[in-house]
Amino acid sequence: MVVSVLTSFEEIPLAGLAGMDAPDRDQLPFGVVGLDASGIVVVYNATEAHMAGLDRDAVIGVSFFDAVAQCMNNFMVAQRFEDEALLDEIVPYVLTLRMRPTRVRLRLLAAPTEPLNYILIER
Repeated sequence: MVVSVLTSFEEIPLAGLAGMDAPDRDQLPFGVVGLDASGIVVVYNATEAHMAGLDRDAVIGVSFFDAVAQCMNNFMVAQRFEDEALLDEIVPYVLTLRMRPTRVRLRLLAAPTEPLNYILIER
């Protein structure tokens, strides 16, 4: 896959991301985490697995905010998905769990028409 403007961190549309197959998501240069309505990880791309140092198979099916990324279980990230049905926001953030503090940008994506919410992570 050739990364284009439509697959850039800032521009990829939620519907395009949701319709993308796993091998194409794995080629994206940023992390992609897809969560169901209860916060269970359904999608975890290869980029995020590599950058976070976590095995994808160990993360799929697990509560993201309770067991994988507790540092995002707060009003800036997790609560936004509960409070806002329609969400497309870029948030500067510092990851602190399992690593030295790392500055990232998060893109939070949600829509009532899509079954998964997404967190994109640009390091």
